[in-house]
Amino acid sequence: MRAKTPWSWVPTLYFAEGLPYVAVMTISIILYKQLGLSNAEITFYTSWLYLPWVIKPLWSPFIDLIRTKRWWIVSMELLIGAAFGGVAFTIPTSFWLQGSLFFFWVMAFSSATHDIAADGFYMLGLDDHQQAWFVGIRSTFYRLATIFGQGILVMIAGNLQVIYRNSISFSWSLMFYGVTGLFIALWLWHAYILPRPREDAPRRDISVLTIWREFLNTIKTFFRVEHEEVVEHADGSRETVSRWSWRSDALVGILFMLLYRMPEGLLAKVSALFLIDARHGGGLGLSPQEYGLVQGTVGVVGLTLGGILGGMAAGKDGLKKWLWPMVMAITIPDLVYVYMSYALPTSLLTVNACVFLEQFGYGFGFTAYMLYLIYYSRGAFKTSHYAICTAFMALSMMIPGLFAGALQEAVGYRMFFLIVVAFCSVTYLVTAFLKIDPHFGKKEE
Repeated sequence: MRAKTPWSWVPTLYFAEGLPYVAVMTISIILYKQLGLSNAEITFYTSWLYLPWVIKPLWSPFIDLIRTKRWWIVSMELLIGAAFGGVAFTIPTSFWLQGSLFFFWVMAFSSATHDIAADGFYMLGLDDHQQAWFVGIRSTFYRLATIFGQGILVMIAGNLQVIYRNSISFSWSLMFYGVTGLFIALWLWHAYILPRPREDAPRRDISVLTIWREFLNTIKTFFRVEHEEVVEHADGSRETVSRWSWRSDALVGILFMLLYRMPEGLLAKVSALFLIDARHGGGLGLSPQEYGLVQGTVGVVGLTLGGILGGMAAGKDGLKKWLWPMVMAITIPDLVYVYMSYALPTSLLTVNACVFLEQFGYGFGFTAYMLYLIYYSRGAFKTSHYAICTAFMALSMMIPGLFAGALQEAVGYRMFFLIVVAFCSVTYLVTAFLKIDPHFGKKEE
């Protein structure tokens, strides 16, 4: 008999949502570094993989029209599993770069589509009480997928290299074949266990043209606001008309979404490369096993704790009061890497402490960014507007990442991290222009 409890599918669904994302965004960096690509090539190729999340709002409305969200979830999990298998197959070949990048692209588009369907299915498969109850569970298992991906899987790849006498391509191929098996198991489980809500059905009452018109209206309302004006005619009569004007906070809001994370966009991929790069190249020379422990476990714990504390602080006193402390906190990672690039600590305990502090600061500071996306999205179109905001969020990471590796190779790690600190001034500048309701985020009495 099919289990009805959400415990049977919510945790595994969000584990399946997080794993391909961390594979595309993080594991690919370690893989390509060990396979001999330069930092400039790695950051350029892997930053383009943000694109599916940038353009996700373009096709998300059509998932309601074609089949059910359950069908999309199951189909995308099968495709993601096939993509993992494709990466595993191509790594030992002569066309490993072209082949693995192709399958990472397939994985990225499938993962972005899976995100849309899974989040929609979550709301259809659970009632209001269950949605509130399981929101922490889904976040926890998404984090566990992150730990499993950039922690345990990277460690496994490193251990396989020891077993198979440093055969890097063969070891990574075996690891990806293992993940392929895991994802096939998730696909089979969800094909069996996911409920079939009556509300989860294609919308026959809406055409593609209607969806497109609604999408264009969403774009218009994202930048403009409708208000009523009383017009007095020559004969003395008055008429109330609706007029559109530009949102007063549109320009500042979009600049904040694009530039608040500019230092992080430069730092994110290069910091991982710094941790595993050889000491004669200016890095810390961590092994895959050490990297998995430092970034995939200790770092994720710090990130989670920082995010929880940030949410509690904003919930108690509101976003406006904690905005500047959060801005200062998100600059901590940049300072930590400046220290590590000059000190080049050899103690793994010291490196763990530094990465924990870095990720804790980022988690606390990132709270301000996410809350502002919610703040900007308020109104009748809040779901659609929030989707557009998340597209800007992905774009803010994609653009700096394209050039981060080339810049690092040109100036070295130490100067690169100093440049990243200098770009924190951009974060402070765009934040200074924000106007936020002092009551936003506060718990209502």
